[in-house]
Amino acid sequence: MLIKKHQYWAFVLPALLFIVLIIALPFLIGIYYSFTDSNGLRASFIGFKNYQILFRDVIFLQSLWLTVKFSVVSVLLINLFGLTFALIVTSSDNRFNKALRTIFFMPNLIGGILLGFIWQFIFTSAFKAIASSLNISFFNGWLSDPSTGFWGIVILFVWQMSGYIMLIYVSFLNAIPQNTIQAARLDGANKRQTLLFIKLPQLAPAFTISLFLTLANSFKLYEQNLALTNGGPYRSTEMISMYIYNTAFVNFQQGYAQAAGIILFLCVTLISFLQLALSRRREK
Repeated sequence: MLIKKHQYWAFVLPALLFIVLIIALPFLIGIYYSFTDSNGLRASFIGFKNYQILFRDVIFLQSLWLTVKFSVVSVLLINLFGLTFALIVTSSDNRFNKALRTIFFMPNLIGGILLGFIWQFIFTSAFKAIASSLNISFFNGWLSDPSTGFWGIVILFVWQMSGYIMLIYVSFLNAIPQNTIQAARLDGANKRQTLLFIKLPQLAPAFTISLFLTLANSFKLYEQNLALTNGGPYRSTEMISMYIYNTAFVNFQQGYAQAAGIILFLCVTLISFLQLALSRRREK
């Protein structure tokens, strides 16, 4: 039965209002405030001054570069571990598939703040105990050193997201026709050849989805950064989302923070479109 026009709008209007009022309108207002010197109480139009200052702001550029570096590393590792986990839990030789799926996915159920505090305890207390008992200085002061602090955030995020990405790969692996795999094995293909020439080519759409999701989430990382290092030491592990928050709500430079947010949005949009275009081309 055809849906009448007024019934169609009754279904569409609530979602449309939500998108306009919660997403589109605040975004447009944010663009306007990025051209002001707003401090939350007053705002004067200053043109492109915020953007001019941002590209000379060493701390902003450091946070942006750190976020880009973090995104590249975490996207690669999350998809590598996610795919590995998916291959493990879909293997017919493995009796513990269901239990392993639960174990691998469980970190994703923990909130970012709680996860940050858990790993903070591991890096400070557990690593310190290991260092003292084994006399290995490598495990000392992980969160007080800029280089190891960065890798601490990477480890936390990879541990959290790998199980979620695993489920995407699992769904696509299960969708591969079994008769295709059986035909390849009858033709003499071993497990490695089956993986390289049968399974991986059919996972191209899964790679596109997974790369997009991990990229978007890595650029937006905030709670884990806050709970694990709080941007320290000396703002050396401060991601761009934390920089924007601190600028807006600690320093009360909300117009300046809006400008930084717009630049982040443009960066993520550009990288996402490039990544999607390249992935779609490889799928074809």
